[in-house]
Amino acid sequence: MTLSLFDQFASPKFIEIPLIIIAVSLPAILILSTNTQFTNNRPTTLQYWLKIMFIKQLFLPVSSNGRKWTAILTSLMMFLTTANLLGLLPYTFTPTTQLSLNMSMAMPMWLATVLTGLKNQPTIALGHLLPEGTPTPLIPALILIETISLLIRPMALGVRLTANLVAGHLLMQLISMATTTIMTTLPVAAALTFLTLLLLTLLELAVALIQAFVFTLLLSLYLQENT
Repeated sequence: MTLSLFDQFASPKFIEIPLIIIAVSLPAILILSTNTQFTNNRPTTLQYWLKIMFIKQLFLPVSSNGRKWTAILTSLMMFLTTANLLGLLPYTFTPTTQLSLNMSMAMPMWLATVLTGLKNQPTIALGHLLPEGTPTPLIPALILIETISLLIRPMALGVRLTANLVAGHLLMQLISMATTTIMTTLPVAAALTFLTLLLLTLLELAVALIQAFVFTLLLSLYLQENT
């Protein structure tokens, strides 16, 4: 039973070849691109409007120097949003349920923001490790605590995204298995659990969007500290 629950998070294989590359590249294929026509079609216009709205909210706290990262963070947010939403379809695989993939996105982006701060404003970047007005006896302890807090940020980014998606998918799997099990013996209870499954699906739809936005928003906040 336990293995069948967690098998949904294993990378699918075809002729013993992992299909993780196709799963990762699929969101880029589904994103619409503008054409050379004078007026784009409705889906492209809607996508462009949503992109502009998210960019305004995302870079609201970021200074003008940090807005050079607009293309990178916007592409990251669109990839995460599409990958999370694709995982809600039947017989699909969610790449963002893999901690290795999430950490491979979180670690380089976090490190890039830290190196940007050390390059552009090293004094201010290092000053974040020691709050102003700290008593002298507490300086070594606070520097150690702030350093650990800084180093744990990429892990928190990757684990947060993975845990939220994995927990939701496991819960949906459990409820769907319960629904199919009691369908013949307790039809009323099966109908109630199926209704719960529909509500949970709507919740997971919101979680997929929110977690993609939160992941990118936290990176923009880290960028704001270093620009």
